[in-house]
Order: sequence, then structure tokens, then C-alpha cells
Amino acid sequence: MKRDFGGEAAGFYQRYRHGYPGAVIDVLAGAFRLTGQDVTVDLGCGTGQLTLPMARRVRAVIGVDVEPDMLEHAQQATRDTDVRNVTWMLGADTDIPALRGLLGDRSVGAVTIAQALHWMDHRDLFRAVVPLVRPGGGVAILTNGTPLWLQETDWSWALRDFLEHWLGAKLTYACGTDEQSQQQYREELAAAGFEVLTTGVDYVTSLNIDQLVGGLYSAMGSRIPSSSERPGFAEQVRSALAPHDHFSEHVHVAILTGTR
Repeated sequence: MKRDFGGEAAGFYQRYRHGYPGAVIDVLAGAFRLTGQDVTVDLGCGTGQLTLPMARRVRAVIGVDVEPDMLEHAQQATRDTDVRNVTWMLGADTDIPALRGLLGDRSVGAVTIAQALHWMDHRDLFRAVVPLVRPGGGVAILTNGTPLWLQETDWSWALRDFLEHWLGAKLTYACGTDEQSQQQYREELAAAGFEVLTTGVDYVTSLNIDQLVGGLYSAMGSRIPSSSERPGFAEQVRSALAPHDHFSEHVHVAILTGTR
């Protein structure tokens, strides 16, 4: 797992990334028959967008991320929401064997990876998870919509044109949301011995121009414009998308579960 979202990037991530609807948590709880006795691991947890709602359905959640600044925001979120059954751990996908040594074999109801698997070595990860999860448990891979600049709307196409001009490069990387990546994940889960199921949850959200720009910053990592450059950048985005300043985003949460 790479580290690229420290400093201000973590703050934008916490403020502007979408959370997960309750229906998504219902799907996960049903897929792995999670109860108030289960422990789950949220790998690549970021600032806790999935970790915190999962904590309301199980005994405890361990949120794991490589970025200390992400975990600092996550810890603040637990205090703000008075969630007391989450432990935050600085670590990566390669630390699953260490977690297994700490928790024991067949001790975890589910390992969730939400919009983060593209940073990991998924083949090794799926195999490492096998002895950690209990019977009926497994792995869940979630995406929370495609990147803002790769959607099939007029405003997204205009945004992509602007960003490609601004960056001087084509934008094609879909962060694991594309069908080719999803197919690879399905195949590797099956190869690791999981029973694979694909499902999803859809919702619609509205963005104003400030939220859209904040969402961009949350995805830029170390490439976020400096504080002095941001007003100009935001104005360029506004001009590129004019006359619109409110946007409807249709979000598909793809949920790929592998059960043992």
C-alpha cells in the first residue's frame, strides 16, 4: 500500500469523500452473517468512512491505514461520533500476517477494503486473509462510484477535458472501479478459495461547485495545488463547468464479496 495522502490531503479526504449508505452495511452484514460478537478489519480505512458505520454492527473494528494523518482524522471522527469500539492501526496489506499472529486463526468475521484495493497487492492479500477469517466470513471489496472525471455526464466530460489540459496527461486510471479490475479481483478471490458474489447499492447525491473541487482535492494526494494556487484552480474549474454550479452524481457502490 502506498502513502500519498498525508497533510492537507487527509483533511480534504475526511471532509469531502462520500460515506456509505446504510444499505451497504446491510449487504456486508448479511453476506458474512455478522453479529455483535464479530471483529472486522477495515484495510486501507482512510479517515473511517466505512469503519465507523461498520462498528455499529459488530463487537469491534480494526481500522488499518499507512497514513498517520488519515488515522488522526479517523480518531477525531470516533470522538466526534462517540464510537468506542474501533482501534486504529498504522499498517498495510502486508501486515495481515501480523494481525493473524495477534488475533489468531479464524478470528475475524470480515476484512473490508473500500476504494483502496488498487493500492495493494491483491493476489498476496487474498491468500493471506484465508486463515484469518472464520467460517462464513471473508473479504469485501467496495468502490464508491467512479472518479468524478470519468462519469458519463456532460459536466464530467468537461471536467475531464479541463484536468487533462491542467495536468498535461490523459486521465484513464479508474482506481479499481473499471470492469477489467473488478474481473481480476473476482478471479483472484476464486483462486484463493473464496466463493465470490457481486452486488451493489445505488444512490444519488448533489454537489455544489465547492464540494466538487473539494472532492478533486481529496483524490489528488500530493498533487493538490498549494494554498495560494487554489483560488485560481477553483475558478478555472468553475469556468470549465459553467454555467452549471450544482451537479447530480449517480453513485454505484460495487460490492464484491468472497466468502469462506
